[in-house]
Amino acid sequence: MWNNFFSPFFNVDIGVGQDSALSPILSTLYLSPLFYIFEKHVKNLKISVSFLLFVDDGLLISQEKSLEKTNSFLFWSYNIVSLLLDQFGLVIGYGKTEAFHFPRSYGTFNLSPLNLSIIGSLILSLKSSWQYLGFIFDRKLFFCQHINYYTNKAISTVKCMKILGNSTHGLLPY
Repeated sequence: MWNNFFSPFFNVDIGVGQDSALSPILSTLYLSPLFYIFEKHVKNLKISVSFLLFVDDGLLISQEKSLEKTNSFLFWSYNIVSLLLDQFGLVIGYGKTEAFHFPRSYGTFNLSPLNLSIIGSLILSLKSSWQYLGFIFDRKLFFCQHINYYTNKAISTVKCMKILGNSTHGLLPY
């Protein structure tokens, strides 16, 4: 349906592969109503949570001063998202689900887990580092793990290139 125009139904027996350029477009069209419904629910419940999605990689964000309030908001948001995804015929990959907290305090703080077992999920312990879209974040946003990881990757790539090059065949030594 587009405005007042209704197209006829068509049988579709061919899927769109994950590497297809249409895949993110079709997933966005399919998930747009989910975003709309989710935003209405959290607004009505006065939960300050944002929901970001990069194709099939979702992110719930709560920006509260206390970890307890953040965990409460994330719990209710996760519950809403999982129920909506179930209604849409989709499933959350529990094995890939992670919890992460950026504390404002400079000292140590209590890492209380996010208990989702009440809604049939798992207990999420807070991680010390988090990887999202190729970036590695730590709690204080120092990016030390990110820099170390990509520095080691670059050094090992250079060492491998040295092995591939010799005087008889392959890459030239220089």
